[in-house]
Amino acid sequence: MEHYFTDNPLRKENRKEISFRFLANLETFVSDDGVFAKSTLDFGSRLLLETLMKENVEGDVLDLGCGIGYIGILLKKSFPQISLTMSDVNSLAVTLARENSARYGQNNNTVVSDGFAEIDDHFDIIVSNPPIRTGKKNIYSLFAQSLDHLKPAGRLYLVIRQKQGAESAVRFLKTLSEKTEVIEKKNGYWIILVNK
Repeated sequence: MEHYFTDNPLRKENRKEISFRFLANLETFVSDDGVFAKSTLDFGSRLLLETLMKENVEGDVLDLGCGIGYIGILLKKSFPQISLTMSDVNSLAVTLARENSARYGQNNNTVVSDGFAEIDDHFDIIVSNPPIRTGKKNIYSLFAQSLDHLKPAGRLYLVIRQKQGAESAVRFLKTLSEKTEVIEKKNGYWIILVNK
């Protein structure tokens, strides 16, 4: 069975424009079948973005598992001074993230990468709506690698649904960094901040 967190370059194209409101603005992205949240900005990503709008976002930022680019692109729209890298294992998603970046006048670095396999850089901030359905072993490895790819005093922001393991994820993250906290909760979604 094919999932949005797998890569199938032979997939038949079905491009479409999708529009939604964020912070009172009408946002338009190009999407396709076979990508996460193909029809609109999902609730978890929206909550993560809304929370990030209250934070001090600066420096080198990685949108890990970027999908078509919702989080990274809208973050850069609000914080244009950041240097943004977006990565995903799904090559179609990365192609769309690149196209959507161009639509927003952004020249972001886009990388097809399974986790950090193709990423050597270190970041001030990593943001992610992680692919929970890939399993705890994979996700926890991704969390550990994320901390390894943070600069000193770097920050990792995650959104996880409570019923999809948010509590156990927080417990695990606290073994990596005592400076782990839940900074927002809404409709069963938790926003988790890990300070390196």
